Amino acid sequence: MKCYSRVLTIAGSDPSGGAGIEADIKTISACGCFATTVITAVVNENTQGVYGIHPIPVDMVVGQIESVLNDIGTDAVKVGMLYSAELVKAVADTLKKYNVGNVVVDPVMVATSGDPLVKTEIGDALKSQLFPIACVATPNIPEAKHLLGNGSPIANIDDMKSVAKSMSCYCSNILLKGGHLDSDNLVDVLYSSSDDKYFELHSKRINTKNTHGTGCTLSSAIASHLAKGESVADAVESAKKYIDTAIRLGAEYEIGKGCGPVKHFFDM
Repeated sequence: MKCYSRVLTIAGSDPSGGAGIEADIKTISACGCFATTVITAVVNENTQGVYGIHPIPVDMVVGQIESVLNDIGTDAVKVGMLYSAELVKAVADTLKKYNVGNVVVDPVMVATSGDPLVKTEIGDALKSQLFPIACVATPNIPEAKHLLGNGSPIANIDDMKSVAKSMSCYCSNILLKGGHLDSDNLVDVLYSSSDDKYFELHSKRINTKNTHGTGCTLSSAIASHLAKGESVADAVESAKKYIDTAIRLGAEYEIGKGCGPVKHFFDM
């Protein structure tokens, strides 16, 4: 019998369907993998903002992970929204217990709308507990500055390279996303500490408000390509092409009154 490439996503639930678990399932499916899910929080949100967060109890989150891994297993894991430091540690301990590889950490802290999604103290827990077991972490510029406690501006590629290398003491591969830079020519920087190498991924800024869940989508696409056996650099490049196309082809649609989703199933 054949087996699917399996990707487990551990994240919050977005009822508007553009981010979180919902975006992850769409992305993993669009990338040709089988999605399993662990819900860490139910978020009351839509394209305009976040109105409430109901964290799932830690033991229930751990139970979901164990139920999936004891039965189906996984070839990669994407970790998104974790509401508290206690939950970060519990998730990390459980993944270590099962010796899970190909872990992609998207350090979700703030929604596209600007609303906070987690408790403020999770940064240290992410760096000490979860990043060390991850093969790649995908912070954007505000998340990187928060994690490093860095008040210095990140204004160009050289700044991004310096920050990515600084963060590599926590995780061996850092993908620093440049979407917050004030430029029409965007660049994401991947730094790999194992060979002290930088990879630059360039793209043109697309004039659209439909950027809800782009970080969730990118990290899930990376996990999907890792699950299919690609190297970190190749998986990041494949995922970058996917998200760029999903943003570009989703720009002509209108869903909701705020920041709409990307077009996850652009191939269908």
